[in-house]
Amino acid sequence: MAGSDDRKSSERALRDSRSKKAEENLLRLADSLYGQFQRGVVPHISLPSRTKGNIEFSTKDDVWIYGDQETMRSVKTVRGAKTILKTVHLTELLIDEHLKNNRGSTLREIYYISENWDIAKFHEQAESDRLIEDLEIVTDLHREDFHVRPEEDGAAVFGPLRLKEQTRRGEKEMHCQEDVGEAGYQIPFNVDNIEFINHDARMVMAIETGGMYARLIENGFDEEYNAILVHIKGQPARSTRRIIKRLNTELNLPVVVFTDGDPWSYRIFASIAYGAIKSAHLSDHLVTPKARFLGVQPSDIVDYNLSTDKLTDRDLQALKSELSDPRFANPYWEKQIHLQIDLKKKAEQQAFAGKGLDFVTKTYLPDRLTEMGII
Repeated sequence: MAGSDDRKSSERALRDSRSKKAEENLLRLADSLYGQFQRGVVPHISLPSRTKGNIEFSTKDDVWIYGDQETMRSVKTVRGAKTILKTVHLTELLIDEHLKNNRGSTLREIYYISENWDIAKFHEQAESDRLIEDLEIVTDLHREDFHVRPEEDGAAVFGPLRLKEQTRRGEKEMHCQEDVGEAGYQIPFNVDNIEFINHDARMVMAIETGGMYARLIENGFDEEYNAILVHIKGQPARSTRRIIKRLNTELNLPVVVFTDGDPWSYRIFASIAYGAIKSAHLSDHLVTPKARFLGVQPSDIVDYNLSTDKLTDRDLQALKSELSDPRFANPYWEKQIHLQIDLKKKAEQQAFAGKGLDFVTKTYLPDRLTEMGII
């Protein structure tokens, strides 16, 4: 009992420490602006330029990073002055309402809260979202440290994994097969409140569609192959990418990504394995460079004679764009993309059902995972 109390006390101290660091970093920003006023310097904030021209793909780390270009937010212009004013209001909200009171808001709520800020109100949510990202960059923290939540949830996990989550209502421990329903364990917005206790897993499989996620659970794939299944729900939320990275780096589990066979799904894989331009400042926190693409491959369309849909002009344009995307600049992707352009076809994960409901778990996945050296 004493050990449990000590552990809870230690974890509470860690959470308090993170909140204190967030508050200190935000206060440092406010103090910097105030100091500029006192010295007669035009108040300004410098941060990396978040334009496409300042985003670089690091071939060393296989992730998107910012280049050397910087942009300055200054009160020299009316627009710049308003941005600084909004930043100060937002900083005050995060310190006084969130961190000091252990409260939180969604991104959408922050947009509406600004209705009370007079000329500093946000004109659209995209504006408030960008300012949150700016604060992440200048403080070297994450929005979760500010107790800011997204609207979307972080999808779900099902598999041989026992974990413990620190929640507002106490500590919860659960097994992600035995203690959850068929929907799985819902990933919280702040994945760093989770502690992995133990597991019997051999791999992590990130799955794009809910239909395929449910198929694998119904067919017992997680049990037969000791797989942790992560339903990524299309383009994955930050929390989904974060838990995938943690499962890979902390538990040393291989990660494979199973999506539809179309250019947009390949970009879902790329966001997990290489990151995205919009969140380049979070690459170290979210990206899993060792993740590998499982399928659906264009070659699977041919090899398994899958039912297909015709590629649209927009699909073809996206595929051609990926040929110049450094994230796909390797022989494997060049071969697969050229094949798909020639085929002019795309296939969904559920196309395997045309071969029988057990085909994907009894034939396709075992064969493909064997080919990849995972099993």
